[in-house]
Amino acid sequence: MQNNVILRRLRYTFDFNDDTMIKLFGLGGEVVDRAQISDWLKGDDDPDHVKLHDSKLAVFLNGLIVMKRGKKDGPPMVPEKQLNNNIIFRKLKIALNLKDTDIIDIYDRVDMHISKHELSAIFRKPGQKQYRQCKDQFLRNFLYGLQFKERPESKSDQSGDED
Repeated sequence: MQNNVILRRLRYTFDFNDDTMIKLFGLGGEVVDRAQISDWLKGDDDPDHVKLHDSKLAVFLNGLIVMKRGKKDGPPMVPEKQLNNNIIFRKLKIALNLKDTDIIDIYDRVDMHISKHELSAIFRKPGQKQYRQCKDQFLRNFLYGLQFKERPESKSDQSGDED
């Protein structure tokens, strides 16, 4: 999935305003301004659209973890230079303090039924035998299910960002 789409989806799901977005990036260790956020949130067809790089999305997700779970003792989190869907999914799981049953419930909201074994394969380390790559559709369905959980009214009007 494109990082910009993920950022737009999370902004809509949690109804973050510009100030909250700026704060989240700050909690992740990066100072950004309203214009940068605006350019990242623009659609792909907009001439002012700016691609959100992996390191910036990692900063945002780290900020989300700090906002939702509190600051961890020790050195600050170092944002990854490269992200994949598995890392993004894991960061969201940590930020939202989700258990396997919570995630399965989120998938049920979009009529996607998964087992605990399928889910645990996504969160394994890449070298392990049971590791499974998190495909775009898997992450997209999680984000939609999360949206329906956080904003139940959106299920009836199908609002939000199209990707």
